[in-house]
Amino acid sequence: MSSTEQSPQASPEATPVKPVIPAAAAKRANASVIGMIMALAVSLLAILPVVLLNAAPKSEPRRPVVDVSSSAANAAGVAGFAPVVPSLPDGYSPNYARWNGAGTDGVSHWDIGYLTPAQQFVSVVQTGTANPTWLNEQVKRAPVTGTRSVAGVDWTLYDKPGIEKSLVATVGGTTVVLSGSAGFSELDEVAGAVVTSATHR
Repeated sequence: MSSTEQSPQASPEATPVKPVIPAAAAKRANASVIGMIMALAVSLLAILPVVLLNAAPKSEPRRPVVDVSSSAANAAGVAGFAPVVPSLPDGYSPNYARWNGAGTDGVSHWDIGYLTPAQQFVSVVQTGTANPTWLNEQVKRAPVTGTRSVAGVDWTLYDKPGIEKSLVATVGGTTVVLSGSAGFSELDEVAGAVVTSATHR
């Protein structure tokens, strides 16, 4: 035996194997991770505005302040009649009150719009120069379906499925048309207030 001893070589089984990932595969893996991160970021950016908008408390829609009495006083000088100013209970809010000059139909008229307690709409249109063509347009060409007696006045009812109802009567020497999506109880309440306004002026 030689005096110089050689150290035994380690067996292949004892040597740890380091996996080698090809460069292309590593690049693809990194690209997949980066792509997932970018997709997540885009998703968060898309959702964030929705969350922020819904987080804010929803406030009541702003309603315009309408002074029906003042508008009626201004219109009285050109109307040739006393524009009605219905006195309605709490829950009815006017969203416009205006005088409309005569158009191609030749009819000028006083016009008020109300939002009712049931969140429906009623318009009050009053004129001293009504004609059949104008009236037919106001009731949306709906047929006469009956009459209703409100506040001692007989109102003609115009009604057609899918179209707003209308009540028409002669009040204080003028033609008054009430139209809208409101039910009969609210239409009757507005009609009574119109009659009271017209007869106490």
